[in-house]
Amino acid sequence: MATQSNYELLENLRSMVRDMLKLRTEGGAYAKLARAHGYVDGYMRVLLEAGISDHKSLLALVAEERRKHDGPATTAVRASTLEDVALDDDAESARIVAA
Repeated sequence: MATQSNYELLENLRSMVRDMLKLRTEGGAYAKLARAHGYVDGYMRVLLEAGISDHKSLLALVAEERRKHDGPATTAVRASTLEDVALDDDAESARIVAA
């Protein structure tokens, strides 16, 4: 029986997470998405229980794949942009009140 290295096991997990994120983005059927989540959760549990990986490194792996797929969770915003949005909101609310 062939065994996989720790690197290969983690690359398998990366692939599974990518597939799960792709299903979520594409709006796939709930059953397929739930199954993909289950596979990822189970695979991560096995990696933890076998001592192949630790909790922190698995979280980092998933966060990295999410960042690659969805972009950063937060981004820098300029103050001038916030002021422009606030002015637009005030103008719109004034129109709503006047209507």
